[in-house]
Amino acid sequence: MSDEDIDPVTLEVLRNACVAVAEEMNATLVRTSYSPNIKDRRDCSCALFDVAGDDGAAEMISQAENIPVHLGAMPYSVAAAIEAFPPAELKDGDAILLNDPFHGGAHLPDMTLVTPVFVDGELVAVAANRAHHADVGGGQAGSVAADSTEIYQEGLRVPPVKLYDGGDPVEDVFDLLLTNVRTPDERRGDFRAQRAANRTAVERVRDLTERHGLDTLRAATNEIKDYAERRMRAEIDDLPDGTVRFEDVLDDDGRGHEDLRIAAAVTVDGDALVVDFEGTSEQVAGPINAPLAVTASATYYAIRCVTDPDVPPNAGTYRPIEIRAPEGTVVNAQPPAAVVGGNLEISQRVADALLGAFGTETPERSVAAAQGTMNSVTFGGTDSDGDAFAFYETVGGGYGGRAGADGMDGVHAHMSNTLNTPAEVLETAYPLRIRRYEYRDDSGGTGEFRGGLGLRRDIEVLADGVAFSLLADRRRHRPYGLAGGDAGAAGADYLDRAADDDRVQIPAKSTHELDAGDVVSVRTPGGGGFGDPTDRDPAAVLRDWRLGKVSAATVREVYGLDPGEESDD
Repeated sequence: MSDEDIDPVTLEVLRNACVAVAEEMNATLVRTSYSPNIKDRRDCSCALFDVAGDDGAAEMISQAENIPVHLGAMPYSVAAAIEAFPPAELKDGDAILLNDPFHGGAHLPDMTLVTPVFVDGELVAVAANRAHHADVGGGQAGSVAADSTEIYQEGLRVPPVKLYDGGDPVEDVFDLLLTNVRTPDERRGDFRAQRAANRTAVERVRDLTERHGLDTLRAATNEIKDYAERRMRAEIDDLPDGTVRFEDVLDDDGRGHEDLRIAAAVTVDGDALVVDFEGTSEQVAGPINAPLAVTASATYYAIRCVTDPDVPPNAGTYRPIEIRAPEGTVVNAQPPAAVVGGNLEISQRVADALLGAFGTETPERSVAAAQGTMNSVTFGGTDSDGDAFAFYETVGGGYGGRAGADGMDGVHAHMSNTLNTPAEVLETAYPLRIRRYEYRDDSGGTGEFRGGLGLRRDIEVLADGVAFSLLADRRRHRPYGLAGGDAGAAGADYLDRAADDDRVQIPAKSTHELDAGDVVSVRTPGGGGFGDPTDRDPAAVLRDWRLGKVSAATVREVYGLDPGEESDD
Protein backbone atom coordinates (compact mmCIF):
# COMPACT_ATOMS: atom_id res chain seq x y z
CA MET A 1 0.00 0.00 0.00
CA SER A 2 1.46 3.41 -0.97
CA ASP A 3 1.27 6.65 0.98
CA GLU A 4 -1.43 7.91 -1.37
CA ASP A 5 -3.67 4.98 -0.38
CA ILE A 6 -4.00 6.28 3.20
CA ASP A 7 -7.29 8.07 3.49
CA PRO A 8 -7.38 11.13 5.77
CA VAL A 9 -9.56 9.49 8.41
CA THR A 10 -7.31 6.45 8.78
CA LEU A 11 -4.25 8.69 8.83
CA GLU A 12 -5.64 10.81 11.64
CA VAL A 13 -6.74 7.75 13.60
CA LEU A 14 -3.25 6.28 13.39
CA ARG A 15 -1.53 9.59 14.15
CA ASN A 16 -3.53 9.95 17.36
CA ALA A 17 -3.05 6.27 18.14
CA CYS A 18 0.73 6.72 18.04
CA VAL A 19 0.45 9.70 20.37
CA ALA A 20 -1.73 7.61 22.68
CA VAL A 21 0.95 4.91 22.76
CA ALA A 22 3.52 7.43 24.01
CA GLU A 23 1.11 8.85 26.57
CA GLU A 24 0.25 5.38 27.89
CA MET A 25 3.96 4.60 28.12
CA ASN A 26 4.37 7.67 30.31
CA ALA A 27 1.40 6.75 32.48
CA THR A 28 2.92 3.31 33.06
CA LEU A 29 6.30 4.78 33.93
CA VAL A 30 4.85 7.23 36.44
CA ARG A 31 2.55 4.65 38.06
CA THR A 32 5.18 1.95 38.49
CA SER A 33 8.27 4.00 39.41
CA TYR A 34 9.70 3.98 42.93
CA SER A 35 11.27 7.40 43.32
CA PRO A 36 9.38 10.62 44.12
CA ASN A 37 11.40 12.30 41.38
CA ILE A 38 9.61 10.22 38.75
CA LYS A 39 6.39 9.27 40.49
CA ASP A 40 5.56 12.72 41.88
CA ARG A 41 7.70 15.23 39.98
CA ARG A 42 7.28 13.27 36.73
CA ASP A 43 10.83 13.93 35.59
CA CYS A 44 10.55 11.51 32.68
CA SER A 45 9.63 11.39 28.99
CA CYS A 46 8.45 8.82 26.45
CA ALA A 47 8.49 8.60 22.66
CA LEU A 48 7.80 6.18 19.82
CA PHE A 49 9.96 5.74 16.70
CA ASP A 50 9.40 3.95 13.44
CA VAL A 51 12.14 1.94 11.72
CA ALA A 52 13.10 2.00 8.05
CA GLY A 53 15.92 0.45 6.03
CA ASP A 54 18.32 -2.37 6.66
CA ASP A 55 20.40 -0.23 9.01
CA GLY A 56 17.42 0.17 11.35
CA ALA A 57 17.40 3.96 11.15
CA ALA A 58 14.71 5.15 13.54
CA GLU A 59 12.77 8.41 13.39
CA MET A 60 10.46 9.82 16.05
CA ILE A 61 6.80 9.61 15.12
CA SER A 62 5.14 10.59 18.41
CA GLN A 63 5.91 11.72 21.92
CA ALA A 64 4.11 12.26 25.18
CA GLU A 65 3.85 15.86 26.35
CA ASN A 66 6.66 15.58 28.87
CA ILE A 67 10.03 17.31 29.30
CA PRO A 68 11.24 19.36 26.29
CA VAL A 69 14.92 18.90 27.12
CA HIS A 70 14.41 15.12 27.12
CA LEU A 71 12.34 14.82 23.99
CA GLY A 72 14.45 16.85 21.59
CA ALA A 73 17.50 14.81 22.58
CA MET A 74 15.80 11.40 22.51
CA PRO A 75 16.57 10.76 18.81
CA TYR A 76 20.29 11.02 19.58
CA SER A 77 19.94 8.27 22.19
CA VAL A 78 17.98 5.98 19.89
CA ALA A 79 20.52 6.49 17.11
CA ALA A 80 23.37 5.62 19.50
CA ALA A 81 21.54 2.49 20.67
CA ILE A 82 20.89 1.29 17.10
CA GLU A 83 24.48 2.01 16.12
CA ALA A 84 25.75 -0.11 19.02
CA PHE A 85 23.19 -2.89 18.45
CA PRO A 86 22.19 -3.13 14.78
CA PRO A 87 18.85 -4.80 13.96
CA ALA A 88 20.53 -8.12 13.15
CA GLU A 89 21.73 -8.31 16.77
CA LEU A 90 18.39 -7.43 18.36
CA LYS A 91 15.56 -9.71 19.40
CA ASP A 92 12.21 -9.46 21.10
CA GLY A 93 12.56 -8.57 24.78
CA ASP A 94 15.85 -6.68 24.46
CA ALA A 95 16.24 -3.30 26.14
CA ILE A 96 19.27 -1.05 25.70
CA LEU A 97 20.32 1.38 28.43
CA LEU A 98 22.53 4.46 28.01
CA ASN A 99 23.28 7.83 29.57
CA ASP A 100 26.65 8.84 28.07
CA PRO A 101 26.31 12.53 27.15
CA PHE A 102 28.93 12.11 24.42
CA HIS A 103 27.20 9.09 22.92
CA GLY A 104 23.55 10.02 22.62
CA GLY A 105 22.77 11.13 26.18
CA ALA A 106 22.29 14.48 27.89
CA HIS A 107 23.58 14.28 31.46
CA LEU A 108 24.30 11.23 33.58
CA PRO A 109 21.17 11.19 35.81
CA ASP A 110 18.99 10.91 32.69
CA MET A 111 18.92 7.19 31.92
CA THR A 112 17.42 6.30 28.53
CA LEU A 113 15.99 2.85 27.84
CA VAL A 114 15.48 1.81 24.20
CA THR A 115 13.37 -1.22 23.30
CA PRO A 116 12.89 -2.72 19.82
CA VAL A 117 9.36 -3.62 18.77
CA PHE A 118 9.09 -6.80 16.70
CA VAL A 119 5.99 -7.97 14.85
CA ASP A 120 6.16 -11.52 13.46
CA GLY A 121 9.93 -11.44 13.81
CA GLU A 122 10.33 -8.14 11.94
CA LEU A 123 11.65 -4.96 13.59
CA VAL A 124 8.98 -2.32 12.98
CA ALA A 125 9.38 0.30 15.72
CA VAL A 126 11.42 1.42 18.70
CA ALA A 127 10.08 2.57 22.07
CA ALA A 128 12.23 4.86 24.20
CA ASN A 129 11.90 6.59 27.51
CA ARG A 130 14.17 8.80 29.58
CA ALA A 131 13.96 9.10 33.36
CA HIS A 132 15.98 11.26 35.73
CA HIS A 133 17.37 8.97 38.43
CA ALA A 134 17.84 10.65 41.79
CA ASP A 135 21.36 9.24 42.10
CA VAL A 136 23.78 7.65 39.63
CA GLY A 137 26.89 7.77 41.80
CA GLY A 138 29.65 10.33 41.54
CA GLY A 139 31.16 12.61 44.14
CA GLN A 140 27.91 14.21 45.34
CA ALA A 141 24.70 12.58 46.53
CA GLY A 142 22.04 13.21 43.93
CA SER A 143 24.63 13.29 41.13
CA VAL A 144 24.01 16.96 40.29
CA ALA A 145 27.14 18.47 41.80
CA ALA A 146 27.97 22.15 41.37
CA ASP A 147 31.68 21.51 41.93
CA SER A 148 32.48 18.90 39.27
CA THR A 149 35.08 19.76 36.64
CA GLU A 150 35.03 16.66 34.45
CA ILE A 151 32.53 14.01 33.45
CA TYR A 152 34.24 11.32 35.53
CA GLN A 153 33.23 13.07 38.77
CA GLU A 154 29.54 13.20 37.90
CA GLY A 155 28.51 9.58 38.20
CA LEU A 156 28.42 6.29 36.35
CA ARG A 157 28.79 6.83 32.60
CA VAL A 158 26.92 4.17 30.64
CA PRO A 159 27.46 3.58 26.91
CA PRO A 160 24.72 1.62 25.13
CA VAL A 161 24.47 -1.75 26.91
CA LYS A 162 21.76 -4.38 27.10
CA LEU A 163 19.89 -4.17 30.38
CA TYR A 164 17.48 -6.88 29.27
CA ASP A 165 18.38 -9.65 26.85
CA GLY A 166 15.45 -11.45 25.27
CA GLY A 167 13.28 -10.41 28.21
CA ASP A 168 15.72 -11.53 30.90
CA PRO A 169 17.55 -9.00 33.08
CA VAL A 170 21.29 -8.88 32.46
CA GLU A 171 22.27 -9.33 36.08
CA ASP A 172 25.93 -8.44 35.55
CA VAL A 173 24.90 -5.04 34.22
CA PHE A 174 22.39 -4.55 37.01
CA ASP A 175 25.05 -5.45 39.57
CA LEU A 176 27.49 -2.98 38.06
CA LEU A 177 24.92 -0.20 38.04
CA LEU A 178 23.52 -0.79 41.50
CA THR A 179 26.90 -1.21 43.16
CA ASN A 180 27.82 2.34 42.10
CA VAL A 181 24.77 4.23 43.40
CA ARG A 182 23.69 5.29 46.87
CA THR A 183 20.09 4.06 46.62
CA PRO A 184 20.19 0.72 44.74
CA ASP A 185 16.68 -0.50 45.62
CA GLU A 186 15.10 2.68 44.33
CA ARG A 187 17.22 2.58 41.19
CA ARG A 188 16.29 -1.04 40.44
CA GLY A 189 12.63 -0.16 40.84
CA ASP A 190 12.90 2.78 38.46
CA PHE A 191 14.73 0.69 35.85
CA ARG A 192 11.94 -1.87 36.04
CA ALA A 193 9.38 0.90 35.59
CA GLN A 194 11.21 2.09 32.49
CA ARG A 195 11.10 -1.43 31.06
CA ALA A 196 7.38 -1.72 31.83
CA ALA A 197 6.73 1.55 30.00
CA ASN A 198 8.45 0.30 26.87
CA ARG A 199 6.70 -3.07 27.05
CA THR A 200 3.44 -1.15 27.02
CA ALA A 201 4.49 0.35 23.68
CA VAL A 202 5.38 -3.10 22.32
CA GLU A 203 1.89 -4.42 23.06
CA ARG A 204 0.13 -1.34 21.68
CA VAL A 205 2.10 -1.29 18.43
CA ARG A 206 1.29 -4.96 17.91
CA ASP A 207 -2.37 -4.15 18.50
CA LEU A 208 -2.19 -1.44 15.82
CA THR A 209 -0.57 -3.74 13.26
CA GLU A 210 -3.12 -6.45 13.95
CA ARG A 211 -5.97 -3.99 13.50
CA HIS A 212 -4.70 -2.01 10.49
CA GLY A 213 -1.92 -4.09 8.94
CA LEU A 214 1.81 -3.42 8.96
CA ASP A 215 1.89 -1.87 5.48
CA THR A 216 -0.83 0.58 6.42
CA LEU A 217 0.90 1.52 9.68
CA ARG A 218 4.22 2.12 7.91
CA ALA A 219 2.62 4.19 5.20
CA ALA A 220 0.81 6.20 7.85
CA THR A 221 3.93 6.91 9.92
CA ASN A 222 5.78 8.09 6.81
CA GLU A 223 2.92 10.40 5.92
CA ILE A 224 2.70 11.68 9.52
CA LYS A 225 6.33 12.84 9.29
CA ASP A 226 5.89 14.31 5.81
CA TYR A 227 2.76 16.13 6.96
CA ALA A 228 4.61 17.62 9.94
CA GLU A 229 7.41 18.75 7.64
CA ARG A 230 4.95 20.49 5.31
CA ARG A 231 3.30 22.22 8.27
CA MET A 232 6.62 23.38 9.71
CA ARG A 233 7.87 24.63 6.36
CA ALA A 234 4.69 26.64 5.94
CA GLU A 235 5.21 28.15 9.39
CA ILE A 236 8.84 29.07 8.68
CA ASP A 237 7.84 30.52 5.32
CA ASP A 238 5.52 32.86 7.22
CA LEU A 239 8.45 34.32 9.18
CA PRO A 240 10.34 37.35 7.78
CA ASP A 241 13.34 36.35 5.66
CA GLY A 242 16.74 37.45 6.87
CA THR A 243 19.00 37.04 9.89
CA VAL A 244 18.31 38.16 13.44
CA ARG A 245 20.82 37.95 16.27
CA PHE A 246 20.50 37.87 20.03
CA GLU A 247 22.89 37.26 22.90
CA ASP A 248 22.21 36.25 26.48
CA VAL A 249 24.55 35.20 29.25
CA LEU A 250 24.81 32.83 32.17
CA ASP A 251 26.08 34.30 35.41
CA ASP A 252 29.05 31.93 35.79
CA ASP A 253 30.19 28.32 35.85
CA GLY A 254 30.87 28.23 39.59
CA ARG A 255 34.60 28.00 38.90
CA GLY A 256 35.44 31.66 38.33
CA HIS A 257 34.33 32.06 34.71
CA GLU A 258 31.63 34.75 34.50
CA ASP A 259 29.22 36.09 31.88
CA LEU A 260 29.18 33.06 29.64
CA ARG A 261 27.77 34.13 26.31
CA ILE A 262 25.14 32.31 24.27
CA ALA A 263 25.15 33.95 20.83
CA ALA A 264 22.43 32.94 18.39
CA ALA A 265 21.92 33.99 14.78
CA VAL A 266 18.65 32.83 13.24
CA THR A 267 18.47 32.93 9.44
CA VAL A 268 15.15 32.39 7.69
CA ASP A 269 15.35 31.65 3.97
CA GLY A 270 11.98 30.77 2.55
CA ASP A 271 10.74 27.59 4.21
CA ALA A 272 14.06 26.66 5.85
CA LEU A 273 15.79 27.96 8.94
CA VAL A 274 19.39 27.93 10.20
CA VAL A 275 20.41 28.52 13.81
CA ASP A 276 24.10 29.38 14.21
CA PHE A 277 25.77 29.61 17.63
CA GLU A 278 29.06 31.06 16.37
CA GLY A 279 30.44 33.45 18.99
CA THR A 280 29.23 31.40 21.95
CA SER A 281 31.66 30.98 24.87
CA GLU A 282 34.10 28.11 24.82
CA GLN A 283 33.44 25.17 27.15
CA VAL A 284 34.43 25.84 30.74
CA ALA A 285 35.77 24.03 33.79
CA GLY A 286 32.48 24.12 35.70
CA PRO A 287 29.62 21.65 35.14
CA ILE A 288 27.41 23.73 32.87
CA ASN A 289 28.61 22.59 29.45
CA ALA A 290 26.05 21.00 27.16
CA PRO A 291 26.41 18.25 24.56
CA LEU A 292 24.91 18.93 21.15
CA ALA A 293 21.78 16.88 21.89
CA VAL A 294 20.79 19.30 24.66
CA THR A 295 21.32 22.34 22.44
CA ALA A 296 19.24 20.71 19.73
CA SER A 297 16.43 20.10 22.21
CA ALA A 298 16.31 23.76 23.21
CA THR A 299 16.51 24.90 19.60
CA TYR A 300 13.62 22.72 18.46
CA TYR A 301 11.59 23.79 21.48
CA ALA A 302 12.04 27.52 20.86
CA ILE A 303 11.12 27.20 17.20
CA ARG A 304 7.99 25.27 18.09
CA CYS A 305 7.07 28.07 20.51
CA VAL A 306 7.07 30.76 17.80
CA THR A 307 5.34 28.62 15.19
CA ASP A 308 2.11 26.65 15.41
CA PRO A 309 2.19 24.46 18.56
CA ASP A 310 -0.30 22.12 16.91
CA VAL A 311 2.29 20.95 14.38
CA PRO A 312 2.85 17.30 15.40
CA PRO A 313 6.29 16.98 17.01
CA ASN A 314 8.19 14.28 15.15
CA ALA A 315 11.21 13.82 12.90
CA GLY A 316 9.51 15.61 10.02
CA THR A 317 8.95 18.71 12.12
CA TYR A 318 12.69 19.31 12.41
CA ARG A 319 13.78 18.55 8.85
CA PRO A 320 13.69 22.23 7.78
CA ILE A 321 15.92 23.25 10.72
CA GLU A 322 19.73 23.25 10.57
CA ILE A 323 21.81 23.73 13.73
CA ARG A 324 25.40 24.93 13.64
CA ALA A 325 27.09 24.65 17.03
CA PRO A 326 30.88 24.98 17.07
CA GLU A 327 32.64 22.10 18.78
CA GLY A 328 34.33 22.93 22.05
CA THR A 329 31.80 25.57 23.06
CA VAL A 330 29.33 25.39 25.93
CA VAL A 331 26.62 24.42 23.42
CA ASN A 332 28.62 21.54 21.91
CA ALA A 333 31.02 20.44 24.61
CA GLN A 334 33.61 17.75 24.05
CA PRO A 335 34.90 15.18 26.54
CA PRO A 336 35.91 15.19 29.31
CA ALA A 337 33.79 18.29 30.01
CA ALA A 338 31.52 18.31 33.05
CA VAL A 339 27.98 18.52 31.66
CA VAL A 340 25.46 17.85 34.41
CA GLY A 341 24.35 21.49 34.50
CA GLY A 342 24.32 21.97 30.74
CA ASN A 343 21.11 19.96 30.55
CA LEU A 344 19.69 22.23 33.26
CA GLU A 345 21.09 25.70 32.58
CA ILE A 346 22.53 25.92 29.05
CA SER A 347 19.29 24.48 27.70
CA GLN A 348 17.34 27.29 29.36
CA ARG A 349 19.67 30.00 28.10
CA VAL A 350 19.63 28.67 24.56
CA ALA A 351 15.83 28.87 24.67
CA ASP A 352 16.07 32.42 26.06
CA ALA A 353 18.49 33.48 23.33
CA LEU A 354 16.36 32.07 20.52
CA LEU A 355 13.10 33.45 21.89
CA GLY A 356 14.86 36.81 22.24
CA ALA A 357 16.01 36.62 18.64
CA PHE A 358 12.51 35.94 17.36
CA GLY A 359 11.18 38.62 19.71
CA THR A 360 13.29 41.36 18.15
CA GLU A 361 11.24 41.37 14.93
CA THR A 362 8.07 39.47 15.80
CA PRO A 363 7.48 40.04 19.52
CA GLU A 364 3.86 38.99 19.17
CA ARG A 365 5.10 35.47 18.41
CA SER A 366 7.55 35.32 21.29
CA VAL A 367 7.62 35.74 25.06
CA ALA A 368 9.70 37.66 27.58
CA ALA A 369 12.34 35.65 29.40
CA ALA A 370 11.13 33.14 31.97
CA GLN A 371 13.18 32.49 35.10
CA GLY A 372 15.88 30.95 32.91
CA THR A 373 17.10 28.32 35.38
CA MET A 374 15.99 25.02 36.86
CA ASN A 375 17.24 25.81 40.39
CA SER A 376 18.48 22.26 40.99
CA VAL A 377 18.90 21.19 44.62
CA THR A 378 20.19 17.88 45.94
CA PHE A 379 20.33 16.56 49.49
CA GLY A 380 21.96 13.29 50.46
CA GLY A 381 23.21 11.42 53.46
CA THR A 382 21.97 8.90 56.01
CA ASP A 383 18.58 9.03 57.75
CA SER A 384 17.76 8.11 61.36
CA ASP A 385 17.44 4.42 60.43
CA GLY A 386 20.93 4.38 58.96
CA ASP A 387 19.66 4.15 55.39
CA ALA A 388 21.22 6.20 52.62
CA PHE A 389 19.02 8.74 50.85
CA ALA A 390 19.40 11.01 47.85
CA PHE A 391 16.86 13.70 47.03
CA TYR A 392 16.77 15.83 43.88
CA GLU A 393 14.34 18.44 42.68
CA THR A 394 14.08 21.58 40.61
CA VAL A 395 12.23 24.67 41.83
CA GLY A 396 9.84 26.67 39.67
CA GLY A 397 9.86 30.41 39.05
CA GLY A 398 8.24 33.09 36.94
CA TYR A 399 7.17 32.69 33.32
CA GLY A 400 7.59 35.63 30.95
CA GLY A 401 4.80 37.95 29.95
CA ARG A 402 3.57 37.74 26.37
CA ALA A 403 1.21 39.57 24.05
CA GLY A 404 -2.23 39.35 25.64
CA ALA A 405 -1.32 37.46 28.82
CA ASP A 406 0.66 37.81 32.03
CA GLY A 407 3.38 35.31 32.81
CA MET A 408 2.40 32.39 35.02
CA ASP A 409 3.54 32.43 38.64
CA GLY A 410 5.78 29.76 40.14
CA VAL A 411 6.02 27.27 37.29
CA HIS A 412 8.69 25.09 35.73
CA ALA A 413 9.27 26.97 32.50
CA HIS A 414 10.52 26.08 29.03
CA MET A 415 12.97 23.16 29.04
CA SER A 416 11.68 21.82 32.35
CA ASN A 417 8.09 20.66 32.54
CA THR A 418 8.00 18.82 35.84
CA LEU A 419 5.81 19.21 38.88
CA ASN A 420 7.11 20.18 42.29
CA THR A 421 7.80 17.62 45.00
CA PRO A 422 4.75 17.87 47.30
CA ALA A 423 5.71 18.82 50.84
CA GLU A 424 3.94 15.75 52.20
CA VAL A 425 5.93 13.43 49.94
CA LEU A 426 9.24 15.12 50.66
CA GLU A 427 8.73 15.01 54.42
CA THR A 428 7.60 11.38 54.34
CA ALA A 429 10.42 10.07 52.17
CA TYR A 430 13.41 12.07 53.43
CA PRO A 431 14.77 13.63 56.65
CA LEU A 432 13.75 17.06 55.36
CA ARG A 433 11.01 19.53 56.21
CA ILE A 434 9.47 22.37 54.21
CA ARG A 435 9.56 25.48 56.39
CA ARG A 436 8.25 27.97 53.87
CA TYR A 437 6.85 27.80 50.34
CA GLU A 438 5.39 30.92 48.76
CA TYR A 439 5.43 33.38 45.88
CA ARG A 440 7.98 36.20 45.90
CA ASP A 441 5.97 39.40 45.62
CA ASP A 442 7.24 42.06 43.19
CA SER A 443 9.53 39.53 41.48
CA GLY A 444 7.75 39.61 38.10
CA GLY A 445 8.91 42.23 35.62
CA THR A 446 6.45 45.08 35.12
CA GLY A 447 4.84 45.61 31.75
CA GLU A 448 1.54 45.84 29.94
CA PHE A 449 1.56 42.13 30.71
CA ARG A 450 3.65 41.44 33.79
CA GLY A 451 6.08 38.61 34.31
CA GLY A 452 5.21 35.72 36.58
CA LEU A 453 6.36 35.58 40.18
CA GLY A 454 9.29 33.57 41.45
CA LEU A 455 9.09 31.24 44.43
CA ARG A 456 10.65 31.00 47.85
CA ARG A 457 11.20 27.45 49.11
CA ASP A 458 12.86 26.92 52.50
CA ILE A 459 13.97 23.36 53.35
CA GLU A 460 15.16 22.31 56.79
CA VAL A 461 17.54 19.40 57.26
CA LEU A 462 16.63 16.94 60.03
CA ALA A 463 19.85 14.89 60.09
CA ASP A 464 23.53 15.63 60.58
CA GLY A 465 26.16 15.34 57.89
CA VAL A 466 23.84 15.99 54.94
CA ALA A 467 25.53 16.91 51.65
CA PHE A 468 23.74 19.74 49.83
CA SER A 469 24.37 21.02 46.32
CA LEU A 470 22.77 23.99 44.57
CA LEU A 471 23.07 24.52 40.82
CA ALA A 472 21.15 27.56 39.61
CA ASP A 473 21.52 30.77 37.59
CA ARG A 474 19.95 34.19 36.94
CA ARG A 475 21.29 35.48 40.27
CA ARG A 476 23.12 38.42 38.65
CA HIS A 477 21.61 38.73 35.17
CA ARG A 478 17.87 39.25 35.38
CA PRO A 479 15.39 37.64 32.94
CA TYR A 480 14.89 40.18 30.15
CA GLY A 481 11.67 41.96 29.34
CA LEU A 482 10.29 42.21 25.80
CA ALA A 483 8.63 44.97 23.77
CA GLY A 484 9.30 47.57 26.47
CA GLY A 485 8.65 45.37 29.50
CA ASP A 486 10.98 45.36 32.49
CA ALA A 487 13.26 42.54 33.55
CA GLY A 488 12.16 40.09 36.22
CA ALA A 489 13.85 39.97 39.60
CA ALA A 490 17.05 37.96 39.99
CA GLY A 491 17.10 34.96 42.29
CA ALA A 492 18.95 34.65 45.60
CA ASP A 493 19.88 31.81 47.93
CA TYR A 494 20.55 31.71 51.67
CA LEU A 495 21.71 29.28 54.32
CA ASP A 496 20.60 29.59 57.95
CA ARG A 497 22.93 27.71 60.30
CA ALA A 498 21.16 26.42 63.39
CA ALA A 499 24.40 26.26 65.39
CA ASP A 500 25.06 30.01 65.33
CA ASP A 501 21.70 31.42 64.24
CA ASP A 502 23.46 32.98 61.26
CA ARG A 503 22.11 33.61 57.75
CA VAL A 504 24.52 33.86 54.83
CA GLN A 505 23.91 34.31 51.13
CA ILE A 506 25.41 31.40 49.22
CA PRO A 507 26.62 31.15 45.61
CA ALA A 508 24.11 29.77 43.14
CA LYS A 509 26.56 27.03 42.21
CA SER A 510 27.94 25.63 45.44
CA THR A 511 28.08 22.62 47.75
CA HIS A 512 27.73 22.54 51.53
CA GLU A 513 27.63 20.12 54.44
CA LEU A 514 24.58 20.63 56.63
CA ASP A 515 23.52 19.53 60.10
CA ALA A 516 20.13 19.08 61.71
CA GLY A 517 18.28 22.37 61.98
CA ASP A 518 20.07 24.08 59.08
CA VAL A 519 17.71 25.68 56.58
CA VAL A 520 18.32 26.33 52.88
CA SER A 521 16.26 29.12 51.31
CA VAL A 522 16.02 29.08 47.50
CA ARG A 523 14.43 32.21 46.03
CA THR A 524 13.86 31.91 42.32
CA PRO A 525 13.76 34.58 39.60
CA GLY A 526 10.62 36.16 38.26
CA GLY A 527 9.73 36.36 34.58
CA GLY A 528 10.27 39.40 32.39
CA GLY A 529 7.44 41.75 31.56
CA PHE A 530 5.97 42.34 28.09
CA GLY A 531 5.02 45.76 26.72
CA ASP A 532 5.14 49.26 28.16
CA PRO A 533 4.08 49.22 31.85
CA THR A 534 2.12 52.45 31.37
CA ASP A 535 -0.22 50.57 29.01
CA ARG A 536 -1.28 48.09 31.69
CA ASP A 537 -4.95 48.08 32.65
CA PRO A 538 -5.21 49.96 35.98
CA ALA A 539 -7.74 47.40 37.22
CA ALA A 540 -5.19 44.62 36.65
CA VAL A 541 -2.54 46.60 38.54
CA LEU A 542 -4.79 47.06 41.54
CA ARG A 543 -5.91 43.45 41.44
CA ASP A 544 -2.27 42.36 41.58
CA TRP A 545 -1.73 44.66 44.56
CA ARG A 546 -4.73 43.25 46.42
CA LEU A 547 -3.47 39.72 45.81
CA GLY A 548 -0.04 40.63 47.15
CA LYS A 549 1.72 40.15 43.81
CA VAL A 550 3.03 43.71 43.59
CA SER A 551 3.82 46.19 46.32
CA ALA A 552 2.16 49.53 46.91
CA ALA A 553 5.48 51.17 46.02
CA THR A 554 5.49 49.52 42.57
CA VAL A 555 1.88 50.52 42.02
CA ARG A 556 2.78 54.15 42.73
CA GLU A 557 6.23 54.41 41.17
CA VAL A 558 5.82 52.27 38.04
CA TYR A 559 2.14 52.46 37.22
CA GLY A 560 1.39 55.91 38.65
CA LEU A 561 -1.58 54.74 40.71
CA ASP A 562 -2.41 55.25 44.37
CA PRO A 563 -3.62 51.96 45.88
CA GLY A 564 -4.86 53.81 48.94
CA GLU A 565 -7.49 55.60 46.90
CA GLU A 566 -8.75 52.29 45.48
CA SER A 567 -8.50 50.08 48.54
CA ASP A 568 -12.26 49.97 49.08
CA ASP A 569 -13.12 48.98 45.49
